[in-house]
Amino acid sequence: MTAHAHPGRPAPWPNEPDELDGPDNLLDLTGVLPPFNPHPPPHDDEELLRRLDAAVAAVDAPDVVLALSRHGHRTLRTGGTAPPPPVPRHRLRYELGSASKTFTGLLLAHLTGTGALSAGLPAAVLLDPARRADGDPVTLAHLITHTAGLPALPADFFVRALPAWHTNPYARYPAERVVDAFLRHRPRHRPGTRWHYSNFGVAVLGHALAAATGTPWDALLTGEVLRPLGLGGIALGPGGPGTDATGHRKDGTTPVPPLDVGGFQAAGAVRADPHDLLTFLEAHLDPSDRPLGDALRAVRRPVLRRGIGRRHVHTVAWFQHPTEHGPMYFHGGATLSQQAFLGFRPATGTALAALCTRRFRARDTFVPTAYALLAEL
Repeated sequence: MTAHAHPGRPAPWPNEPDELDGPDNLLDLTGVLPPFNPHPPPHDDEELLRRLDAAVAAVDAPDVVLALSRHGHRTLRTGGTAPPPPVPRHRLRYELGSASKTFTGLLLAHLTGTGALSAGLPAAVLLDPARRADGDPVTLAHLITHTAGLPALPADFFVRALPAWHTNPYARYPAERVVDAFLRHRPRHRPGTRWHYSNFGVAVLGHALAAATGTPWDALLTGEVLRPLGLGGIALGPGGPGTDATGHRKDGTTPVPPLDVGGFQAAGAVRADPHDLLTFLEAHLDPSDRPLGDALRAVRRPVLRRGIGRRHVHTVAWFQHPTEHGPMYFHGGATLSQQAFLGFRPATGTALAALCTRRFRARDTFVPTAYALLAEL
């Protein structure tokens, strides 16, 4: 498969993969989500609050937050099985896990759209300038679209992480090991030919962007994305008591230490409160006259389709599903102790940030509840 440019889009992006590489991992929600069955949207605040409160009650977690924006009007509802914390739930920061990738995707779209770099740059050459690019290099575009031929995690990750498996496994795998594992990896398939969801790949992308710009990923994201969009409350690491929500194991009662993502920052380091998340999503709903407007439009454009009938649509940063009223964009995330769901629907002017403080478990209601709520509104 060869890469090609598209007018108005960061280029080059990969063509559609001809094959799939195994299961689609946690964030392909087919079979987890309920079928789309829209109800009439609420016509008054009372009905909207009733629906939001019902969704909060459907999630069995110590803390639950639903933050909804409809045509610029925000509604937040909170609850949970635990007593309310000293700081109101809607003012705490929550771990986004893989939903952090939407920020990294927007960063890449911005850097490519402004000409700061090309999505076709070989990642290995950026990370090791002494290396010569081979005939089919893994590019930045491959890394963000999960078509680089990389596994979900490096081969030796589990051995190193095992001693801290229930507390902070990623902390035992620092940035230099992520880069070294990538440079030593030999893909089984040609980059760009198969899709396989990879935290490893997006983590490598963060380090490659840092190498290409000479700026650490956290400073790069802050300067190029967070500050221009007015997201001053977002953090890229633990903030301590009184600022961060406390996550829990599957039992919903045992607290878990704050997540340390080690060298996987670009794949899962973002912490945010519901207000900043709505600001982030509202920028995607209406990029007009906003900073990063071109990049915000770019991350809404499909860059690959896969699966039977090409029904799985991906943009640079989001999963996309069709609805009767235009496409719905979404991304989920899960850490050892928290879950997040971000989504927006431009045609209806609706955005949703859903958060909870319990680890994902079998037959979990959190993602289906959040997805259905966004689809129905």
